[in-house]
Amino acid sequence: MKVVAIVGMAGAGKSEVARVFEKNGFKKVRFGDITEEEIEDRGLEPGEKNERYIREQLRKEHGMAAYAKLNLPRIETSLKSSDVVVDGLYSWEEYTLLKECYGEGFTTVAVWASPATRHGRLGNRAERPLTVEEAASRDKAEIENTNKGGPIAMADFTIVNESSLEELEREAERVLATLE
Repeated sequence: MKVVAIVGMAGAGKSEVARVFEKNGFKKVRFGDITEEEIEDRGLEPGEKNERYIREQLRKEHGMAAYAKLNLPRIETSLKSSDVVVDGLYSWEEYTLLKECYGEGFTTVAVWASPATRHGRLGNRAERPLTVEEAASRDKAEIENTNKGGPIAMADFTIVNESSLEELEREAERVLATLE
């Protein structure tokens, strides 16, 4: 069984790439679901401010590999019936934990888009839209506080997403074909 983790900055197209894998039989485990569940459990209002607060609190409590640790049961359960695509790998520590757990069965796919492209997408998305200021602040926090650069730099594949959704899907299909 395979575990493929999709990594990239907010608005790069990670979830769209994960959808392509899902359409091709992979079970999706979205790391951000943990954040949303915590916000709901704590009775907080959804939004970038509380999402960031929860992400930082979970990392203080569980370490920088928090999201990988907290999602391991979901990954393991899913692997019983299918390959898994992880939507939203964040930190170097998450990367190394998953690499240790799954070895050669673990692959990373980085999705890259320029800040201007990503910030425009984030402002226009239907779910959890961000202003340009919020997007830039999130970029800074992810780079400085979550060690996100390592998994992007060490990715087995990189998809540049500066074009259309159709082109992104074609590139994701190309990566998927390479893994089969």
